[in-house]
Amino acid sequence: MGADRASRDKVQRQLAANVLVDRMSDASAIVLHRFGLKQEFSRNPVGVLQTLHERACTDGRRDELYALAELNFRTADRCAHSVRTGEARQAPNYYLAAAIYAWFYLLGDGREPAPSPYDQRFRVACDLYNHGVALGFATDPQAGLTLPLTGDSRSLGPGPVDIQFTPSAFKWKLDEIEAFLPADEFVVRGLTVRDRQSGLGAPLIAVGRVLDQKKFTRRIPATLILRVPGSLSDWGAGGLKVSLELYSSYDTRTVELAGQNIPMEADITAPLAHGLNDSLVWKLGSSQFFSAEERIKSGIYPTQPYEPGRIPVIFIHGTLSSPIWWAEMWNTLRADSVLRERCQFWNFMYNSGNPIGFSAARLQEEINRKIRQLDPEGKDPALRQMVVIGHSQGGLLARLTVTDTGEHLWKAVSEKEFEELRVPADKLELLRRCYFFKPVPSVKRVVFISTPHRGSYQATSLVRKLALHFISLPKNLVTLSASLITLQDPLGLKPGYERRVPTSLDDMAPKNPWLLALADLPTATDVTAHSIIAIKGPQHPPDGADGVVDYRSAHVPYARSELVVHAGHSCQERPDVIEEVRRILYEHIDALATTGTL
Repeated sequence: MGADRASRDKVQRQLAANVLVDRMSDASAIVLHRFGLKQEFSRNPVGVLQTLHERACTDGRRDELYALAELNFRTADRCAHSVRTGEARQAPNYYLAAAIYAWFYLLGDGREPAPSPYDQRFRVACDLYNHGVALGFATDPQAGLTLPLTGDSRSLGPGPVDIQFTPSAFKWKLDEIEAFLPADEFVVRGLTVRDRQSGLGAPLIAVGRVLDQKKFTRRIPATLILRVPGSLSDWGAGGLKVSLELYSSYDTRTVELAGQNIPMEADITAPLAHGLNDSLVWKLGSSQFFSAEERIKSGIYPTQPYEPGRIPVIFIHGTLSSPIWWAEMWNTLRADSVLRERCQFWNFMYNSGNPIGFSAARLQEEINRKIRQLDPEGKDPALRQMVVIGHSQGGLLARLTVTDTGEHLWKAVSEKEFEELRVPADKLELLRRCYFFKPVPSVKRVVFISTPHRGSYQATSLVRKLALHFISLPKNLVTLSASLITLQDPLGLKPGYERRVPTSLDDMAPKNPWLLALADLPTATDVTAHSIIAIKGPQHPPDGADGVVDYRSAHVPYARSELVVHAGHSCQERPDVIEEVRRILYEHIDALATTGTL
């Protein structure tokens, strides 16, 4: 016996030891030692667990409940790794028993007071409960959890447990879910922040069913709660009835348990990261760019269910890109407690090879459609205070949501008055959509990131001509493009302007008259604009470029703020860029609070 000086990590491993890490904790070893059961537990764990259960029923001591939770979990681990099929099948029962004992330790009634949150056993017991709930209903790592869709009964050591499954707090239909995977079985890579809230409950990844092989499936964060009313003696008498409750982690942050409002354990990042395993999401940007058919229909796709009172923040990707490039940013922003409660994050997906005016028109239509769908009676003022954040070409789409273009864009390409055109009605309407814009009333703030307001020097004539061999436009634009050749005189197109429908690369050419006309127009007076501009290398404004867009093209005089970062064109995942977007969102929230708007 004695004390030896050792490294901090070695001492900490001894102090913090528990079955979730490497071995039984000293707290459980003390309980076993008290009753002379420490050696017996290795030879006859089932008998020792039964003896401790009987002691706990009569003694009413919480340290015995803690030991039972940890020792059941230890027994479950041993069974799970057993080569004997019969023992392996018993593992879920011991995990479930561990969760029930942890519940009684944390929330059960007894002659001793509830444990202090400063007690090291308190947090371990929470983890034993959370892991026990997940593994208590797990089949194998690939198949995930088997949840009882109606009533169920399990035969555990102290007695039977009747389980009532309640999925009412989970907004998705269960028949649309392929599997529920324990989030704690996955390590997240690539993303800087793991958005995790500590509390009670088993965090899950709900994997949607594959309804279309050409489309990726949804991953939804969920939490499983095991509610254990009654007492330890009820269990031994065969009368323990529990409730298994499924929640959406997006919608619920706390849950009432045993008369207390308790934070619910939630993992928002793990479902996102699991979805990134799908190779389709990484190919989506290029497949959308070159295809006339939309792999994913153009539209607004929320990353979370709509929540009234939260400000929509819409991310718009750039050329040859997709919403996947925003994953680091909105995962980090959503981990901020203020932004999580005040904002909801949406993505706009579109074919980035289409003309910018055509895509911008789709964006405006989708914003208005989404508002009508979510708030037909106009009762949610937060939907009218949107923030739109666009990268590269996406910044130009964002620009058109806050600009009254009048006839400026049309006059930049045609010598004739639009209303005097003598062209078929369907062609006229399509031209109107692409050249005439009004500000979207619900958009109040825009953020431009690496946006080519005056064109990209990479959109050279050679690049645009090569792209024409690969880009396929939608049928209505192909028809219009053919018509432009025959309608050259009726349209009055100016000399040098393409006698075809332009691609997005044409629209971003440095000398494109349409783009230059847009660059000179002011934004709506009730809109606040911000710029984030990348410069690759040591140069400083007004010189420098990001490899695609130079500073002079990205700079706009009407921006309230401008941040220059030394980075390449795709800078959305950089910490300084994300922090600037966070600052802007805080400014937006504070301004709305100051004016009493929200």
